[in-house]
Amino acid sequence: MKVPALIVGVLLLFTAVASATSPSNPSNLWPAPASFASGQTQLTVTPAAGAVFFTMEKAVPFLSAAFERYAEIMFPHQVAAGFASRRFSGGAALVGVSVSVDDDDDSHPQVTTDESYTLTISDDGSKPSSLHAATVYGVLRGLETLSQLVSFDYDTEEYYLANAPWTIKDSPRFPHRGLMIDTARHWQPIPSIMAIVNSLPYAKINVLHWHMVDDQSFPFRSNTYPKLTQGAYSAAERYTQADIAAVVEYARLRGVRVIVEFDMPGHASSWCAGYPEVCPSTTCKGPLNVANNFTFDLISGLLLECTGGKTSQPQHPSGLFPDNFIHLGGDEVDTTCWTTTPSVASWLAANNFTADQGYAYFVHRAAAIAIAQGRRPMQWDEVFAHFQGSLAKETIVHIWRSKDILSQVVQLGYQTVINVDGGDDSWYLDNLGVTWSGAYGNEPCYNITTEQCALVLGGHGEMWGETVDTSDIEQTVWPKLAAIAERLWSPAATTQDVAAAIPRILNFRCLLNQRGVRAAPPSNPTARSAPSGPGSCFSQ
Repeated sequence: MKVPALIVGVLLLFTAVASATSPSNPSNLWPAPASFASGQTQLTVTPAAGAVFFTMEKAVPFLSAAFERYAEIMFPHQVAAGFASRRFSGGAALVGVSVSVDDDDDSHPQVTTDESYTLTISDDGSKPSSLHAATVYGVLRGLETLSQLVSFDYDTEEYYLANAPWTIKDSPRFPHRGLMIDTARHWQPIPSIMAIVNSLPYAKINVLHWHMVDDQSFPFRSNTYPKLTQGAYSAAERYTQADIAAVVEYARLRGVRVIVEFDMPGHASSWCAGYPEVCPSTTCKGPLNVANNFTFDLISGLLLECTGGKTSQPQHPSGLFPDNFIHLGGDEVDTTCWTTTPSVASWLAANNFTADQGYAYFVHRAAAIAIAQGRRPMQWDEVFAHFQGSLAKETIVHIWRSKDILSQVVQLGYQTVINVDGGDDSWYLDNLGVTWSGAYGNEPCYNITTEQCALVLGGHGEMWGETVDTSDIEQTVWPKLAAIAERLWSPAATTQDVAAAIPRILNFRCLLNQRGVRAAPPSNPTARSAPSGPGSCFSQ
């Protein structure tokens, strides 16, 4: 009999509580790096401002800002003056890190951006400690790793770094590692979104998939079609384009790509509030009206605001969302309103279309609009299931219903992103009965060859918003997203042993809490619930 991951995860966590590692243990890095070597020397770390602790031959403003952020993360405590001269035995100290980068271009990151880095920490000061990366975004990943190596001793009031010397050579297994947030089922204020974005690099998550609108609400402010926001919950629950631009820029500074989703033709009845003509009728609102050319005019104008009409290039971002992917949804389309609305039914008949062929016409035309504007369309796997090889090869198939479809997708040469809703290894973060250990067991390249795995760009944790608002978003996301993050960053061989990961995820959850992130206890049988009673963070 197969024991559910829920039960396995709970049992493993409770048996691991007594052996949870201390914050200084070298195995605590999360996600685990591709390769590392460490020693046995403990260094005192001299706290300093970012511009002092991190040095470069030539200043790069993008990295200077990152240095200041990470200095605050690494050195959160004021060190008492009376302790300033104390040192651990041996007197070895880390007083700074030399940073170098091959390419200091800080254009918006894309799926092709190199995030690899090498971090070297000397054990005696005779050799300089260094962080080198190909890009500024690789430097960000190395800074996060370094920040997890530095700990604080409350008895001596000193910072220290254990197990030197260190040599870490790291790069992600998959280039696309994301979190989806849903601001249609519950509107999320900008500070809440920014708090989530700020937490993503802690687990080396590099994509925010923003499910902007749905049947319930349309909070996006379109300058071309301003009446669309009549579909918002209220006048106060909307996003201006300046709001959105601020989130996109905040994310860029942290190496996070922002991909917007406008789900179509289904999940779009909120569009009707401002422009009823894009829906079949006032009483049968979805899917969007395939028979009216104005529907596609509106889609084209809406997407143009997001894309700028061309592909983003280095130093030349295009559109409100400069990422070269855009999500067009396409899932859960019930065509009943098309066949029961006389005007749409007549159009289908005039074009000799079945309702399913009308669906094909819609998703192909929407994808063509995105491609013409320099974007690769992402579409949910129903689109592939219906139309398979007829989809434009630029299409990225987003698999959510079953892993079994993955082999079909890659056999036809399509790139894909996965999350998968059903089962005890679901990456739907709002599936509260799925534990982190279940999510950790979800292999992105399930039942395909190594060569085919190259077509898997990565995956997402999906945080659907039916029961999520600003009051519980962080504990719904964390720490379960950390399990997904390690699956997507670390080598496959490193992520096979759930029991070995338990002490590290216990520690990582505490690290998140220490950084102000409201991550729930990993041992919860139901995600995001409060601790069951008093106790240490490291044993919950």
